[in-house]
Amino acid sequence: MARWEPNTRERLADAALDLFLEQGYESTTVAEIAERAGLTKKTFFRHFADKREVLFLGQDNLSRLFTDAITGAPDSATSIDAITAALLAAATVFDANHRPWAARRHTVVTANNDLRERELLKLAALTDAMADALRTRGTPDPEAVVAAELAGLTFRITFARWVSPPNRHPFADLARTTLHELLSAAADLSPA
Repeated sequence: MARWEPNTRERLADAALDLFLEQGYESTTVAEIAERAGLTKKTFFRHFADKREVLFLGQDNLSRLFTDAITGAPDSATSIDAITAALLAAATVFDANHRPWAARRHTVVTANNDLRERELLKLAALTDAMADALRTRGTPDPEAVVAAELAGLTFRITFARWVSPPNRHPFADLARTTLHELLSAAADLSPA
């Protein structure tokens, strides 16, 4: 095995995903992942704390994309404009090239209770970060919290739609549609 090869993290993630789909998440070991990637177990642990983290590669970057888009929105932007900017920033990651991997990852995560729980915890942290970014812009509570929760819900629904097999629409289009649907549904809930 070579001491260093390019794209080590991605190779490990691809090998792990292949094995998770072939034999199940619980049945796959770190040693098997490293072997499939042509690397050592030691190399695996240089890049990931455990096999679960392979599936959450890039979460910090995603959070940064969301929060940077919110804080970078024009001063005149409403909280809805700011979360729209965040959702559209995420679309730069969720492009057509990334969709097959994301869809396979989604299959693994949704099939395992512990991974679904981890995904929800990551989404909660992302939502908290967006609320903090909105507060940094001067958005008061509870508006910052509601807008961040709306963005998190929009992201979750959009992602599930984006990775579904019949979908061929870009993430950005689905995000706009989903946000519009949720805003319309919320308007329908207001008292007459």
